[in-house]
Amino acid sequence: MSKTDRNPLVHGSNLEQKENHRKKYRDVESRKFLQEIRTEYDKWRLANVELVGPTSIPTENDDEIIVQRVELLSSYKDFLDQKHYAEKFDSRSNLHSSVLEEFLYYLFRDLAKDFGENALIGKSHTFKDIFFVPPKYSEMLKRPYARIEKKDHDFVIGATIEASFEAVMQPEENPSEILTIVKEEPENYSEVTVTGNTETHIFDIPVIVIECKTYLDKTMLESSSRAAEDLKARNPNSLYIVMMEWIKLTSDVNLRKYKIDQIYVLRQQKNTDREFRYEENYFKSPINSTVVQHLFYKIRNHLTMDWAGGIEYGIKRGWLIEE
Repeated sequence: MSKTDRNPLVHGSNLEQKENHRKKYRDVESRKFLQEIRTEYDKWRLANVELVGPTSIPTENDDEIIVQRVELLSSYKDFLDQKHYAEKFDSRSNLHSSVLEEFLYYLFRDLAKDFGENALIGKSHTFKDIFFVPPKYSEMLKRPYARIEKKDHDFVIGATIEASFEAVMQPEENPSEILTIVKEEPENYSEVTVTGNTETHIFDIPVIVIECKTYLDKTMLESSSRAAEDLKARNPNSLYIVMMEWIKLTSDVNLRKYKIDQIYVLRQQKNTDREFRYEENYFKSPINSTVVQHLFYKIRNHLTMDWAGGIEYGIKRGWLIEE
């Protein structure tokens, strides 16, 4: 899968899949609802595309640009979260949950663009670990048989890496026999290309990971913490963030023991089951632009700062672990 194959507009893609599904969503009501959602989605997308910034260079307009993006998000979310749409397209369809993922693309698009066209941004199946699985020892001497274990993340900023692994082979009288080319073209992004005794793998490495949730409970928190720990073991310069609309945690939870760098609650509100959100007396807090501003500035600062460190650097200042 090349860079050009990527589609960071995950919500729009989800909507298009429903519009073109050959079996589901073919009834009159579904077609009507999808057409209504398409009209509002196109307005939301176009407004975000036309709005530029913030970028990697701070300006006095950054706060206001983020406020505008949040207002656009809130307006579209309020439309999409209406009861009849929520009942027609449940949580398994991912129509509602994918809105936040696409919002993050608009929020960070111009920041990532400043680092060059090779910047990875959007939903990604990223590097998690590497292991080796030769079928037998004699084959291990010919090529490594590396496998790249990957993990899905809702939103990442990072880089796409191409890495080659080659078995070290002893010189022989007729080296052409060793280098006989056997080429296996990859069928998809996670496959490997093999040429002779060299394997070439392509995979994504995230620097920023943001998991998007409607709400966060303790089980989800523990799962995210394990994912964050795995990420930081392979890329110590990474940040792992969880962002949700509502929170479903009690005060007994000790957040300090988890490996997540930050947790953002966009509505600054405890979770209520979806059916109760449509009661007349329920007040749904708006998405707070100050929370989104904090998120953006934290990530911009991390991407533009110097990551230099290590023991020698720490000795000079007297403390070894960066705060």
